[in-house]
Amino acid sequence: MIKLDGVGKDYSTDVTIGPIDLEIPQGGITALVGPNGAGKSTMLTMIGRLLRMDTGAIQVAGMNVASTRSKDLAKVLSILRQENHFVTRLTVRQLIGFGRFPHSGGRLNVADEQIISHYVDFLDLRELEGRFLDQLSGGQRQRAYVAMVLAQETPYVLLDEPLNNLDIAHSVRMMRHLRRAADELGRTIIIVLHDINFAAAYADRICMVKDGVVARFGTPAELMRQEVLSEIFNTKIHVVERQGCAPVAVYF
Repeated sequence: MIKLDGVGKDYSTDVTIGPIDLEIPQGGITALVGPNGAGKSTMLTMIGRLLRMDTGAIQVAGMNVASTRSKDLAKVLSILRQENHFVTRLTVRQLIGFGRFPHSGGRLNVADEQIISHYVDFLDLRELEGRFLDQLSGGQRQRAYVAMVLAQETPYVLLDEPLNNLDIAHSVRMMRHLRRAADELGRTIIIVLHDINFAAAYADRICMVKDGVVARFGTPAELMRQEVLSEIFNTKIHVVERQGCAPVAVYF
């Protein structure tokens, strides 16, 4: 479980995040959604200890994020940010190998290589593993980054807008990979999404963030309602129910 207790971040007297009180259960996919500037990415990066909180406490699997040793936390929690600045002359396989660093210390052994190969196949990257990152399309490169994070083999995985700059087809493919990672590998995935419809289709839980606080938390069935979405996104939204499919939000 991930627990946030009174978590806050002050950017200025006018811009603050929190206080946030939230419990995210273990397992499945939890999507963080909300308007631009609501605080979704800030919340995620504080959970991942890439951004210091000013108040409160965060626990992941019983570990205090602020005080746990980095090498211990890195075996429980992995995070992929929006902006990644890896040297482009890395191959896909080399990039994925970075995910093993908390376990190998940079010295890959046979077991590490087997794990890397597993995630090369899991993300359908076998034909690309020898290519350099600057030879890939945006969708291919994003799959390689996600494979790197999954190769860290942490029970908790944080992803900040992994669908950013992907077209519909690549976004669907990515969400299917993440759904498999949650279902087949038992990962707890926390993901920041802009598109509420992807959250409705693939997430087990949705956390709606607005004005720096958690406004709603529940299942897609509970939250995919016209009055809820219109309130959160400050615009008129109609929800279309389809038998056997996730509800779809239509914006006006």
